[in-house]
Amino acid sequence: MDAIRVRDSDLANKPSSSTSQSPLSVTTSTSRNETINGSHEFDISGYSLSKGMGVGKYIASETFFVGGYAWAIYFYPDGKSPEDNGNYVSLFIALASEGTDVRALFELTLMDQSGKARHKVHSHFGRNLETGPYTLKYRGSMWGYKRFFKRTQLETSDYLKDDKLVIRCCVGVVKSQTEGPRTYSIPVPPSDIGLQFGMLLESGKGSDVNFEVDGEMFSAHKLVLAARSPVFRAQLFGPMKDQNTRSLKVEDVEAPVFKVLSLNFSFSFLYTSFSLLLFSQTCPYLSCILKFFN
Repeated sequence: MDAIRVRDSDLANKPSSSTSQSPLSVTTSTSRNETINGSHEFDISGYSLSKGMGVGKYIASETFFVGGYAWAIYFYPDGKSPEDNGNYVSLFIALASEGTDVRALFELTLMDQSGKARHKVHSHFGRNLETGPYTLKYRGSMWGYKRFFKRTQLETSDYLKDDKLVIRCCVGVVKSQTEGPRTYSIPVPPSDIGLQFGMLLESGKGSDVNFEVDGEMFSAHKLVLAARSPVFRAQLFGPMKDQNTRSLKVEDVEAPVFKVLSLNFSFSFLYTSFSLLLFSQTCPYLSCILKFFN
């Protein structure tokens, strides 16, 4: 199936041709920046058993995928920095797959389990960022807080219930792309106009001329015949056209030969590809074809 290709620029309004100078050719492109978002919920059951594992030691979630990259949540029960002496818990989101300069927005939430929905949220989303999205340089790069929550306060809060913490992380990976003029591909189905012309001829509908050939009558359409045959064009519409163009008598042609020829006239696609080279000198239709196509 063929296709017609049309660009956006072809559809735009063109400058008026009345201007004295040639119109300038204007092209456009658009840079689109958006985030691909995803989230992961990490439950830490038996929180009290994780205490005392040591500063800098962490509990990691399963990896999850957002924007084509793997991520993991790292929770440090005794904190990440030795200078804090285990007084704070630390929480980070880490790039867990290969990548360089991955730009993303993050949100870390410690869920309130009392039903009051007073969650502890640190988020990039929903606000203007002075320095833009955070950039993670390589695998293992992290974003988060060394002093996410003071441990003594955490252990007496509604965030800890039945010795369990619930952490939710949202990641929005920044994707950028530049788009030029779009090209639309419009499928064009194969033409069956030739078949339709053949059906029209055989049905006789709309016929406006009759041919008498060897005692038989054939109905046809003037415009179709005139479009393909200079002989018929002159005979039907030329200055020397016959006075009676409703009925024409064809001589020196046998009725079966004319019937085959008239059917070939009806197929528009065969008209354009019709070639005398397909016919040998012994072809019974050759003389008739030459009579109307020369």
